[in-house]
Amino acid sequence: MCVLLYICICIYIMWNIYNSIVVRYLLKYSKVLSLSSAMKETLKYLTGIAGPSGYGSKTTAHQISLDSLSPSIPPSLLTAIVTGIRAETARVLAKRGVRVVIAAKDLTKAERVKENIIKENKKAEIIILEIDLSSFASIHRFCDHFLSLGLPLHILINNAGKYSQKLEFSEDKIELTFATNYLGHFLLTEKLIEKMVKTASETGIQGRIVNVSSVIHNWVNPKTFCFTNLLTPKNYNGTQAYAQSKLANILHAKELSRQLKARKANVTINAVHPGIVKRLKTGIIRDYRGFITDSLYFVASKLLKSTSQGAATTCYVALSPQIAGVSGKYFADCNETHCSAMANDVTLAWKLLNQSRALVNKRLLNLPLGTKT
Repeated sequence: MCVLLYICICIYIMWNIYNSIVVRYLLKYSKVLSLSSAMKETLKYLTGIAGPSGYGSKTTAHQISLDSLSPSIPPSLLTAIVTGIRAETARVLAKRGVRVVIAAKDLTKAERVKENIIKENKKAEIIILEIDLSSFASIHRFCDHFLSLGLPLHILINNAGKYSQKLEFSEDKIELTFATNYLGHFLLTEKLIEKMVKTASETGIQGRIVNVSSVIHNWVNPKTFCFTNLLTPKNYNGTQAYAQSKLANILHAKELSRQLKARKANVTINAVHPGIVKRLKTGIIRDYRGFITDSLYFVASKLLKSTSQGAATTCYVALSPQIAGVSGKYFADCNETHCSAMANDVTLAWKLLNQSRALVNKRLLNLPLGTKT
């Protein structure tokens, strides 16, 4: 067993010594060697070689924050809503001086995140508001609460995510993954978009919406991507449900971007793939502790992103002056990149948005009496 661990460590060390030389050579002569675009992207990811933006897979959210400072726009003027408990994204925004509203279902965890941020930055302004993104009624309560505060809104990060191995339904009787990952963020954006447009018009500061998607959107089977089936699937597969919700996030960004441009609104919306983040002491690792598991995880973890690297692309799209005016695009490793053919389907994006609006408008009419809308 000691030999196996020794081999694993040697492989990792050798990779770090030679990867830069070998990979740069491969990329330089990629045309001669007939390397596919996917292989080239993989090589760039593994080594962290910077793309056109000057950043790559090894870039951290903190670095993005430092590079995005603009003397013409004091950070204290900015307000951002971050859905889900994404501590690093909220921490980096707050450290930059942005007022951060954490929209969370688990208020206890959100309070811990707030406490940790304030310990690091005494001047941080963190507001916690409750939201259940699988519930239309909860989303309305959140929006009413936020709008009643009279705050501006410059940045909206649709960041919460749900993965369910078994078929579950929301209180609105919609498949839970799709309800949380897509429809919840869709409705949240619909309810807040006018506030963002107004804020941008009054302050002259461009509003930015970031939909956190995933490279897994490429796994969607076109035959199963039917709106009715997404709401109440007949044959459920957790991975497919997650992939479909992430495809919907990109389609949402594409179509809403087109509509905002048509209005000449100073608000952009883009989608991002944050990357796969290594998380120590996960349930799987705890359940299968052992020498071989630990050795394999040691090697595999070196290929995954740190928490700060995982938040970098989201912060880049939310803050960087490099992409001012850029909208309707898909980013990974802090660079614009390609998404699937389905994600680029203009007709599919238009259809999804119209079906989504029809659904939420119909459901809103059926909310219990006394529910604020």
